[in-house]
Amino acid sequence: MSQHSPSLVNDIRSASRQLVREFGFLDKTIAGTDLSGSGVHAMMEIGLNPGITAKEISTRLKLEKSTISRLLKSLEARGEITQTRSDSDGRSFGLTLTETGKATFAKIDNFGDALARRALNRINGDKAQEICDAMSAYAEALAMPQETPADYQPQFTVAEGYQTGMIGDIAGMHARTHGHIVGMGPTFESVVSNAMAEFMPRIGKPMNNSWSVLENGAVIGSITIDGEDLGNNIAHLRWFILSERLRGKGLGKVLLQKALEHSDALGFDEIHLWTLKGLEAARVLYERNGFTLAEEYVGDQWGKAVTEQKFIRIRPK
Repeated sequence: MSQHSPSLVNDIRSASRQLVREFGFLDKTIAGTDLSGSGVHAMMEIGLNPGITAKEISTRLKLEKSTISRLLKSLEARGEITQTRSDSDGRSFGLTLTETGKATFAKIDNFGDALARRALNRINGDKAQEICDAMSAYAEALAMPQETPADYQPQFTVAEGYQTGMIGDIAGMHARTHGHIVGMGPTFESVVSNAMAEFMPRIGKPMNNSWSVLENGAVIGSITIDGEDLGNNIAHLRWFILSERLRGKGLGKVLLQKALEHSDALGFDEIHLWTLKGLEAARVLYERNGFTLAEEYVGDQWGKAVTEQKFIRIRPK
């Protein structure tokens, strides 16, 4: 339990939100560039630490390896960075800024420097140093390792990307789990299988990804973000399913969090999902994570008339 008063905690949270707003992180691009927040942070780390590896950036920015890989590929395609194989470890690549990247870095650095100086000039005497010390201590406290959630079960492996057999595994779970709602015939399973077969060749694109719970190589839980099919900078959350024996173990929260982090890191304005009415446990999880019911209608695409629901999550500000 926290030893600090609720008012102090609320004041710190309020100040943190204001900092995010003042730094411009609610905009799609920040620091006077056309880069996302994660892109700006990556450029700063590379500029300040020439030769840094992708793994080190992933750790510092707290982003998944695949997200960092896509981000670095986009920066390389823009001509901002270059990768050089490490002399000490042939499997690693050191990252450095190109001349174009150095110009972008200077723009970002000047932006941040001006912002900090403008604020500090309004603060009297020794308070500037006190603020520096306090912010440093707070940042270090936030960076301390968190305790593993009590409801997370480490015996199951959560894997990213395509997994052999996942189309059949996931379609089968949908049919067995939702068959009592949509009907037990082949239509529902066939629709799910066909949609997944269309998506899987696209899974390696930067805006798309899947995360699966594995048991002896079989997929027994999964979630997918399709960043292409809806357009308008909207991500589509698809095929979120867990085997019955995983319910209540916290793995649904783990999968959903990975999907949300992926979408937010790539700057999607909204995430949309469609589900069936009556799946109350899933609805509670969605609503706890910022989704709201936007539409409800009767459809028969699954072979039987059922009430479908559309939920929308707007990127936090």
